[in-house]
Amino acid sequence: MIIANQIKSKLDSTECGVVLTMGDFGIEAKYQPALVKALNRLVSRGDLEKISKGKYFKPQKSIFGILKPSTSEIVKDFLEKDGKTVGYITGTTAFASMGLTTQISSVVLIGTNFYRRPLERGAHKVSFLLQRNEITEETIPLLRILDAFRLIKDIPATTPDESLNVLKKIIAGLSAERQLQLVDLASKYTPYVRALLGAVFEILGKDTNKLNKQLNGVTYYKIPISEKCLPNKKNWNII
Repeated sequence: MIIANQIKSKLDSTECGVVLTMGDFGIEAKYQPALVKALNRLVSRGDLEKISKGKYFKPQKSIFGILKPSTSEIVKDFLEKDGKTVGYITGTTAFASMGLTTQISSVVLIGTNFYRRPLERGAHKVSFLLQRNEITEETIPLLRILDAFRLIKDIPATTPDESLNVLKKIIAGLSAERQLQLVDLASKYTPYVRALLGAVFEILGKDTNKLNKQLNGVTYYKIPISEKCLPNKKNWNII
């Protein structure tokens, strides 16, 4: 009865679409089997929906069926830990919000400082992109820009030229301080990302000395960008 009351209290105070784990119910470990049975009964009755092992949400019904939790809610345990940001959503999901693609994907790509194996969570496939920079709320928008350069050949439902044109506009709209921060973050990315960023900075009339110094003058980068889109690409050994 105590477990049932704790579950009811938690569900009553939780909004629809919020993902709950076993630990959110405040039940002692020795009573976990009873908790699992109680939650499974709620799932059978339709009062709860199960995403994956140990993860549930209170459903909200609409004329189109049950509304699923947001992507960030489904993977929130990979994004924040003990109140600290430890990951961020990138890839197609983030690129769509940046205007780089209209594609909707069931694959969620998460930038993280630690290697993780891909996994499945409900209908979503979760993959991870190793990020060598510190991940903070301030740096995430800039890291997504650099990730777009890194993955420019793989952004769906668009071309590298179209993606780069959008990225040029995004970077042009940054403050001078944020542009400098972008250059600093790029130092921990692969060289062709720095070459692309350098070419964009040159077109925008920005200082490119720091990016130039970080590149090997005899290394060439094969990236399918046209000269129409990036007329100075040879200056940066982009072929």
